[in-house]
Amino acid sequence: MASQYYNQPQITVEEQINLLKSEGLSFENESRARHLLYNISMFRLKSYLKPLRQNNNRQFKSGATFEQAYTLYKFDSELRKMVCSELEKIEVSIRTQLSLIMADAAGVFWFADTSNFRDVNRHVSLLRSLQEELHRSDDEAIIQFRQNYVNPFPPTWMTFEVSAFGTLSMMYRWLKAGHARRQVANFYGLSDTVMESWFHSIVYVRNICAHHSRLWNRRLSINALVPRRTNLPFVVVPNDTKRVYYVLSIILYFLQTVNPNNTFAIRFKALLSKYPSVDVVAMGFPNDWQSQLLWS
Repeated sequence: MASQYYNQPQITVEEQINLLKSEGLSFENESRARHLLYNISMFRLKSYLKPLRQNNNRQFKSGATFEQAYTLYKFDSELRKMVCSELEKIEVSIRTQLSLIMADAAGVFWFADTSNFRDVNRHVSLLRSLQEELHRSDDEAIIQFRQNYVNPFPPTWMTFEVSAFGTLSMMYRWLKAGHARRQVANFYGLSDTVMESWFHSIVYVRNICAHHSRLWNRRLSINALVPRRTNLPFVVVPNDTKRVYYVLSIILYFLQTVNPNNTFAIRFKALLSKYPSVDVVAMGFPNDWQSQLLWS
């Protein structure tokens, strides 16, 4: 089928409300819904309205309300904030470990040495990204380093504090196999191949949260590896590892090392209590998830 130009006009908020009504959606407070649609685009809310629709039909299920969709939206927003808070701790930890271990193994400018990486072209691209990130940085330490030294990069602990988490992930991914790479993974009780995969997955989830995208019932496009074994408790691997449950379990796994006294599981359960209508099955949670050691 040949591609065509999109030529549908934008519709007003009032027209959006009338369209939803014509499709069978009810409004408990139309004035408030109008206010929300002026501040949250219909496109953003579309994913939260979808579960309220009939299968293979644009009509809404009997009794479906705009407020039910907005409740899902609020739950998802709070979930993302909770996840972001924990990912920050994990991110800082990985930055620190990668700098400490690699600097000991290969010097404080290890990341600039092509001999430490498996692919020269990939390494050149990563260095270009680092240069751009350093150039954008207004960190006082970075500015002072440039004023005082002629090195093309600051040392690892300084450079990695201003680098993107995704760049860091690719640095680890393209490191040559060896003791140092395994040592970083071992700090978290993982093999280096699983560490690489899980690192990539949490960067992906962090980007979802940073861009305020839907996380709640999302099927992730990145499939995190299933470990043969872990040094710390993990979950019984679910049938679908692309659902949110699996990546939340990965985050919780990392927290056992990064923040052993974390309350993530407790706060997640409290969030579910606050939003009892939220279906955790849509997130890939198995029936026995609360009895599993990692979540108990």
